[in-house]
Amino acid sequence: MKLFTIYPAIDLKAGGVVRLKQGRLKDSKTFSLSPQQAAETWIEQGAEWLHVVNLDGAFGEDSKSNLAALKQILAVARGKGMVQFGGGLRSLEGIEHIIMMGVTRVILGTAAVVNPELMYQALEEFGPDRVVLGVDARDGFVRVAGWKKATEVTPIALVRRYFGSGLKRIIYTNVRRDGMETGVDIESTKELAITTGLEVIASGGVGTLTDIRRVKAAGLAGVVVGKALYEKNFTLSEAMKC
Repeated sequence: MKLFTIYPAIDLKAGGVVRLKQGRLKDSKTFSLSPQQAAETWIEQGAEWLHVVNLDGAFGEDSKSNLAALKQILAVARGKGMVQFGGGLRSLEGIEHIIMMGVTRVILGTAAVVNPELMYQALEEFGPDRVVLGVDARDGFVRVAGWKKATEVTPIALVRRYFGSGLKRIIYTNVRRDGMETGVDIESTKELAITTGLEVIASGGVGTLTDIRRVKAAGLAGVVVGKALYEKNFTLSEAMKC
């Protein structure tokens, strides 16, 4: 039986926990619990992984407060769970710094599109178990820079760049679904998994436990869950039983 992992999301902006709709800052909602409290909540409910995103880094803004929050999250997770982290990673030194802090996996999205050499170097330096490709798409094309900028690159074309470099794992987000709780884009996510033969984690659109069951039934490697948990549509404990 394939291992299926649920990744509770902790999206960071100015050191706080937020959720956006379709990546739009104007549609952000800040939650009252701190990054540390969020990490404690999800770890207590059984999370093996935490999915942490530095939104300020993704949008090219100062990341100091988010990196301080990441440090708190890592302190909570140490010995209890693992952290995958993305947003604003633009250099090998930056990636190494995050890994040295204690992050298990880094996610490269924009960098993998605009600077393929960095992705190649990261895969070679840290290995495919430490480096994940973030594929964020809208209307069939990859988006970059915090999803603000469109490209003419398709998800499949982006993944194919790294076939010979040992890439093992992808996080695929349908930007239109993210934060909307309207259901996961199973079709596109599954197509990416079948076409590439890689492990694909679905992201964006989870609103109910049925959404999680559908992702699992599709044979995907896992699912990122954010807003539905913070809005208490269900508990992580309930999701883990799907």
